[in-house]
Amino acid sequence: MEQKQVIVYQGDLFYNESTRKTIPPSEDCETVSGAEAGKGRQAIRAGEQERALISQLMAVVCSPDNLSRAYKQVKQIKGAAGIDGMVTGEFAQWYKREGEKLIALLLTGVYEPAAVRSVEITKAGGGKRKLGIPTVTDRIIQQAIAQVLERIYDHTFSESSYGFRPKRGAHQGLKVASQHVQGGRRVVVDIDLKNFFDVVNHDRLMSRLSARIGDKTLLKLIRKYLQSGIMEDGIVSQRLEGTPQGSPLSPILSNIVLDELDKELEARGHKFVRYADDCNIYVRSQEAGVRVMEHTGNFIETKLKLRINREKSKVCLSNQTKFLGYTISHEGNLLIAEQSLKRLKIKIRTITKRNRGRSMERVVEEVNALLRGWQQYFKLAKAGSHFKSLDGWIRRKLRCYKLKQFKRVITLVRFLRSRGVKEFNCWITACSGKGLWRMSMAHSIHEAMNNEWFDFIGLYSLKTNEARFKSL
Repeated sequence: MEQKQVIVYQGDLFYNESTRKTIPPSEDCETVSGAEAGKGRQAIRAGEQERALISQLMAVVCSPDNLSRAYKQVKQIKGAAGIDGMVTGEFAQWYKREGEKLIALLLTGVYEPAAVRSVEITKAGGGKRKLGIPTVTDRIIQQAIAQVLERIYDHTFSESSYGFRPKRGAHQGLKVASQHVQGGRRVVVDIDLKNFFDVVNHDRLMSRLSARIGDKTLLKLIRKYLQSGIMEDGIVSQRLEGTPQGSPLSPILSNIVLDELDKELEARGHKFVRYADDCNIYVRSQEAGVRVMEHTGNFIETKLKLRINREKSKVCLSNQTKFLGYTISHEGNLLIAEQSLKRLKIKIRTITKRNRGRSMERVVEEVNALLRGWQQYFKLAKAGSHFKSLDGWIRRKLRCYKLKQFKRVITLVRFLRSRGVKEFNCWITACSGKGLWRMSMAHSIHEAMNNEWFDFIGLYSLKTNEARFKSL
């Protein structure tokens, strides 16, 4: 029988030991760390199993280069402390003292993850989403595992999968979705998975992993992370299903689970785009969409053991649903979804709340940071009129905020006077008795706080910067 080749891991690359060429690991190779390469070669026996498994991976996970990259990634993301209270900046000193002990525990398979701290965040569509915050140590270990799993699995994933993958992202997925609609597939099968991260079947996931990974120590550690307890109000409860949402390991595990769905859709010749648990399938007619929804829903619930949110899943025209914050018109143009505009306004209202007690300069800084990130994400959208309208609405909110800071009539008069407003108009406006929202529309207020004034204080303009973002 043909002997399997040995693939050695060094730094952040896999390479063929004989040819020294970098290659992705595949099912006919054995993967070991540089230090464990000799041991791995001795373990290879031609024909001793029907298919080759990738083994000796814990040495790869615990290699200095891999852990260093994991630490840098976790440190860059920052994040809150876990139940032990350690923040990312404290880990380096802790590792100097306890690193050798930690590595020994990991390699021998006796390491026990700490419980995760439970927090709730408000979902964009309403309701609450539970997140689990692991300790910094567990976040780094999970990131180290995720980096190795990514190199094993990513090259096998579907071309139609764009979430949590290197050199891929939401914008690429949106462009492909737009192309599908331009090609005449204007009906969308919009599948919403109900609490996906909370209901993933652990046994099915571990079975999928063990089909490619032969390192039992690593598999055991991954299962421990899947089942790590959740601490809430001082009480730790066991996790019986789901992936730890909020952890570095969750994205790659979710892609491994949903890759089965991708392969099923590809086998049936469907055009689709999936980003994490958001999946849109593009068809040419409502009748076809209904058939695809029924088949796909049955596959997800019976084969993958996941749940479909029947209330939110639908078959409709592309402009009647949203995908990754965008809506796609009949012509295939990408537009900003109404829900995305509403969420932006909610955030602006929070920043410009008049009783916050922040200086105008600080408020403008917060607004600018929000708008830059928001426009960067929605740069693909045809939204010139929205940007112009939002600019005007934001300026009005800031005028109200500035007016609130004038506690007395004379203070407002002095400000208007300093901005070149005629004396009579200063007093008429300041003494009008109108509410701040109505007063913000007064001619004298617009004269004093005009567009040039907002440019002077450094307010970011969506309309002005639209062309610059389009060119990026």
